[in-house]
Amino acid sequence: MVVVDDDIEDNADNGILDPEDTLDDRDELAEGYSPPERAQATEGWGTTARETAEGESWAGRLAREVPDLTDDLDDDGLGDTEDTDGELIDEEVGDVRAGRLVATDEGFGEDTDEELYASDAGIDGGAASAEEAAVHVIDPSRRW
Repeated sequence: MVVVDDDIEDNADNGILDPEDTLDDRDELAEGYSPPERAQATEGWGTTARETAEGESWAGRLAREVPDLTDDLDDDGLGDTEDTDGELIDEEVGDVRAGRLVATDEGFGEDTDEELYASDAGIDGGAASAEEAAVHVIDPSRRW
């Protein structure tokens, strides 16, 4: 026999979601993880106990140094010309990864522009598609 209590309201069909079922609050654990663009120090010298105990030579340490970016390009033929295809260093390459790309009208309305314009909405839990992850931001003030 089933006993029905008339004092209990039926919340199953009133259209209000429970807080855990809404998208209002961000759940950091459910967002996912976007790995860094480059490998961290795990591939470098001194990450194992043996390497730490032995130490590193000055020659090895200096060989790992990365030179500072300068305005002169040393005339080595790499990145010395502008407005060409196939240059290793040119204005079309950025270092900073863009996040999700959103149209200027936030995705609402018809697309009537002949050009493609979008703004960076930021990386949201690694939710960028492969095409969006391939886009890098170019700093307009930076000149190679």
